[in-house]
Amino acid sequence: MTTTSSSQLETKLLPPKGEFETFKDESHYVQKVKEWGLSTTKEVKKQFWYKDGSHQQLVQIKGYETYGISGEFNTIIIEFENGSQSCIHPAYLKEMQTASFGKTNSTMTSVEPLTSSNQKKAEISTSEQQELQTVEKEPAKQSENKQKAPKIDLPEEKVHFTAKIKQFALTWNNFNEENDEVIILEDVIINQDPNIEIGHAWCSYSKTLKKLELIEGEALDFNGKIVKKKLPKGKDVEEKYLVDIPVYFKINNPSKIKKS
Repeated sequence: MTTTSSSQLETKLLPPKGEFETFKDESHYVQKVKEWGLSTTKEVKKQFWYKDGSHQQLVQIKGYETYGISGEFNTIIIEFENGSQSCIHPAYLKEMQTASFGKTNSTMTSVEPLTSSNQKKAEISTSEQQELQTVEKEPAKQSENKQKAPKIDLPEEKVHFTAKIKQFALTWNNFNEENDEVIILEDVIINQDPNIEIGHAWCSYSKTLKKLELIEGEALDFNGKIVKKKLPKGKDVEEKYLVDIPVYFKINNPSKIKKS
């Protein structure tokens, strides 16, 4: 297997859709890399092999995205030597580090190039890769009135919010192939100096939140991290669970929630 530049790779790159989590410091990087099973040695690696067909090259991990009911799952963001970035599931990147990656059997002396169908199978084997390749489309009747996400400089650290519950809704989750419960928030404001008005945002309706017995129209104070991530539409849901506006921001792991 030879090394090559990312421009020669056969696999179509999957760049991050927007903002993603970066590492707070070296210890945070070490913690996440070990959590993903990418390093078991005391000296954690800074570069990893990205393999595609008969070629390979070194990449660096620049951060990660979160998904799942409480953001417990991750997608890694890797960066190639030319600066281009791509999303990849941790298990898939881990598999690339093995000498047998890409071989049809253990007796082969050369690596069989990944065909488009084989590549697809590999990607489908990880639910996050499926999710990243899903293209969200607005209904045709709204195509002329598509809205764009507002340009807001989002803080990277956990911040304090005030917001009001607009509605409870359902969103499609490719990981478990069913709709997940979410909360749509309105009048979302990041409380700092000066305040940042977000407008609408969404968050997972976790077991912790359900214990609070929240109702529509209720005002909340809480802490959390906000990222740019559009709310996916639910599939085959009742009208009351449909969201009639685009929601471009997600709040991860809300905590210290108070009703105000």
